[in-house]
Amino acid sequence: QVQLVESGGGLVQAGGSLRLSCAASGMFFSFNVMGWYRQAPGKQRELVATIITGGSTTYGDSVKGRFTISRDNAKNTMYLQMNSLKAEDTGVYYCNAVQFVTSREYWGQGTQVTVSS
Repeated sequence: QVQLVESGGGLVQAGGSLRLSCAASGMFFSFNVMGWYRQAPGKQRELVATIITGGSTTYGDSVKGRFTISRDNAKNTMYLQMNSLKAEDTGVYYCNAVQFVTSREYWGQGTQVTVSS
């Protein structure tokens, strides 16, 4: 059974940094696309960043140049390095994984990130 567990969220001042981790159980190598999404209070969930098996990445416009997504297949873990954090980065951050072969999509439970201005 696939499980995604996020960690690393917390409270940080504007301008600070955090690194989120997403630990996956089972078949990490089979996740064709992995990504981070976030949801702020009263807003829809939005894409933060994605990374595919080959290593190519995409970023939401609001985080380009500040956030970096990466994955370590040996550790079954995906990361999101967040620098120069802003108050508008506040929200619950979710880990996502997609398997093409099964057409399945998985979500973690989310981790709260709060940036104080």
